[in-house]
Amino acid sequence: MLVTLVAVIIGVSFASCGSKKSAVKVSASDAAKQAKELVKEGWTIAPGALPIERQLDKSYQMQYEVDETGYPKYLFGEAMSVGENYDAAKMQALELAKQNLAGQVQTEVTALIENQVANKQLAEGDAASITQSVLASKNLIVQSIGRVIPISEFYRTTANKNKEVLVRVAYNFDMAKAAAKKAIRQDLEQRGDELSKQLDKVLGF
Repeated sequence: MLVTLVAVIIGVSFASCGSKKSAVKVSASDAAKQAKELVKEGWTIAPGALPIERQLDKSYQMQYEVDETGYPKYLFGEAMSVGENYDAAKMQALELAKQNLAGQVQTEVTALIENQVANKQLAEGDAASITQSVLASKNLIVQSIGRVIPISEFYRTTANKNKEVLVRVAYNFDMAKAAAKKAIRQDLEQRGDELSKQLDKVLGF
């Protein structure tokens, strides 16, 4: 069954989750305004799903949830796909959203490695080895990501009667870091790299 990727929409970046955010109360009018815009663009919900406005409100509130240290609790991923039917398009969108999350993990870990090299806390040779694993581990990260939390799910029918589905998912920030570490360690071990034993210290999480 043909399912075609239309776009991958980047949500809140993994890197932004590394900085503190104060909780912000999003007004109901914000969700209502965006909901009207989405409806005007032809988006709707599946039978039994929460209204668009309620889904948006949930998304906003979770975006500003923080843990006991003041850091955001969740990493967010979004994706949109088109398929010949709703279920096919939805499955593809969910898979793409997970890949979106994995890409954000890779970006954050790569930035962390570069920072450690700049601060002379990590040798360039070791950094190159870990970076190689980071780049090679996207599929492993996707596999390591457990059950995501569905946040919003909208769809519309295209001119040629296909279904276009837009989803947004959330994943616990600490669990995302654990998934990254697991995937990178697996790749290092497969290559026989001794750095796998030092990964906790090297990555710092």
